[in-house]
Amino acid sequence: MTAIDYEVEYNNRARVPEHAEIFARWMRQAENYRAETLKAGRAQLGLPYGDTPRQCIDLFMPDVREAAPLALFVHGGWWRSLDMSMFSQMARGLNAGGVAVAVVGYDLCPNVAVSDIIEQIRRACAFLWQRSGRRLLLVGHSAGGHLAAAMVATDWTALYPKVPADLAPAGYAVSGVFDLTPLVGISINQDLRLTAEEARNVSPLFWPLKSGRIFDAVAGGLESSEFKRQSQTLAQAWRQHGAQTRYEEVAGTNHFSVIDALADPQSAMTARVVELARAIKP
Repeated sequence: MTAIDYEVEYNNRARVPEHAEIFARWMRQAENYRAETLKAGRAQLGLPYGDTPRQCIDLFMPDVREAAPLALFVHGGWWRSLDMSMFSQMARGLNAGGVAVAVVGYDLCPNVAVSDIIEQIRRACAFLWQRSGRRLLLVGHSAGGHLAAAMVATDWTALYPKVPADLAPAGYAVSGVFDLTPLVGISINQDLRLTAEEARNVSPLFWPLKSGRIFDAVAGGLESSEFKRQSQTLAQAWRQHGAQTRYEEVAGTNHFSVIDALADPQSAMTARVVELARAIKP
């Protein structure tokens, strides 16, 4: 059997040469959506949940705000790059479906560890609960998919006794990485600085999971075999622990283009995420 070249499998920017153009488009779309929602009085930007500048949330509300379900979108970038300001448009589809969306920022490696970022997103979830009194649907892309899974698998009672034990009962991860152990020997670990033990400790694939959770793991049809395997493996493992899981491939999409569907109110992806959000009771 040929050894897996993890460097190649996980290098999405090399696999998608046009990634710079995609990032530039995301920036334009995000800026336009912020302007649109601010003008309509549907956006609250820069809500701080922590003590560093990147620990803040942009909140985008639907037209009908009363009793709106709430989703938290977590961006990717290998825990070491990108910014929430590139992803405001990912709220467009859900807002059209009557779902409020919080787009969260966080500090980046190597300034902090992956374990620190997990704790920051937990703090953001607790902040949103204290603010809204609503349980959350977690939506994440790439490294954000990992963080979404980590929230769904978190033992909230042990960490934040004043929030519900099922604060994050459901998640939707696009192109997530749930087992970080393959990353230890490749170049991105220069910034992540994970040991083999630490990589396993921050991998939600290996965490205990309370039954009754709901989780969709989605990958682009043009992604590497490793990204598809990551999502398939999590869906299978969590199903064995009593979760309701789905694995899906979105045909014709790469690691970056796959999430564009969230900006489209008419997409099948948006319809599924709206369905998940609406199923979560306050």
